[in-house]
Amino acid sequence: MSILAAIAVLAVLILVHELGHFIAARSQGIYVNRFSLGFGPVIWKYQGPQTEYAIRAFPLGGFVGFPDDEPDSDIPPNDPNLLRNRPILDRAIVISAGVIANLVFAYLLLVGQVSVVGVGQATQPGVFIQQLAPEVSSVAADAGIQPKDVIIAANQRQFGTSLQEIEAFRDIIKNNPGKSIQLDIVRGDQKLSVNVVPEAKSNGGTIGIGLSPNGKVERHRLTNPVEALSAGAIEFQRIVLLTFKGFGQLITNFGETANQVAGPIKIVEIGASIAQNDTGSLFFFAALISINLAVINILPLPALDGGQLAFLLIEGIRGKPLPTRVQESVMQTGLVLLLGLGLFLIVKETTQLPWLQKFFQ
Repeated sequence: MSILAAIAVLAVLILVHELGHFIAARSQGIYVNRFSLGFGPVIWKYQGPQTEYAIRAFPLGGFVGFPDDEPDSDIPPNDPNLLRNRPILDRAIVISAGVIANLVFAYLLLVGQVSVVGVGQATQPGVFIQQLAPEVSSVAADAGIQPKDVIIAANQRQFGTSLQEIEAFRDIIKNNPGKSIQLDIVRGDQKLSVNVVPEAKSNGGTIGIGLSPNGKVERHRLTNPVEALSAGAIEFQRIVLLTFKGFGQLITNFGETANQVAGPIKIVEIGASIAQNDTGSLFFFAALISINLAVINILPLPALDGGQLAFLLIEGIRGKPLPTRVQESVMQTGLVLLLGLGLFLIVKETTQLPWLQKFFQ
């Protein structure tokens, strides 16, 4: 059931994205002849007055179809309600609506997370050190840090019970490679002060420790709507910034971060683990994937929404669109590359599934 829950989350996010395109088009009177959730063979369909609605066999995808380029369409080529005949702004609204829908939906999910499930907090202040890096000469070990220590402050920045304290501590380490950082530590009944100098890596400083919240994690619901909306906005902003930061690191340090790129199989596996261990975090998981889906789609790459917006920008600058042959060539090339990357990730991640590896042993 946990795997089905993860797939259902992805299907809902894709549905939200495509609904954004669909509603933006129909609200402007633009013809839409197909609305499909999934790819592959049709398992259910309904023909409405103007649009065919379908559910297909593979739910990890979807599309909104327009009759603009269908040779058998009985709509006159110069009809003003065809997407291609609309002004640039109208088309830009339709193209960007999927991204906007995913972002709005992510924010609502985060508000729902703090309102329905609650905000997670540790029962005790500080950051708990689970383990040290396996290397014998890790920076943390050399500084005298031990597993089960609790870091209560770094450079006089106190750590409370918020789950974001772990991220705050990591930022301090990352942003100070090669610089001495004073850590206030609790070890049993002792209070210690140690200095550690993070080792410089391509993505910032590191000291080689595994972290977790200090004590049990408890959830507290925010019943005040204003507080819930504010907390959701803060978390939304944090995830968006982290997502862009992650994509920036992927571009600047591709060799080291490429193995962190996750495809649909890995995403489903992560979602299934969350659904099995902490169902409440599915809200956060869905918001995280929805934001990532929005950011990926807005990138100016062929076959993505960002690529189509780039064509519109060029059209606005030139005063006329690029030749259809050029656009089709670029889009087809981009689609082949994206499908190739997707297929590669699916094969790679499928072969890494634990049950499959055991089968071949």
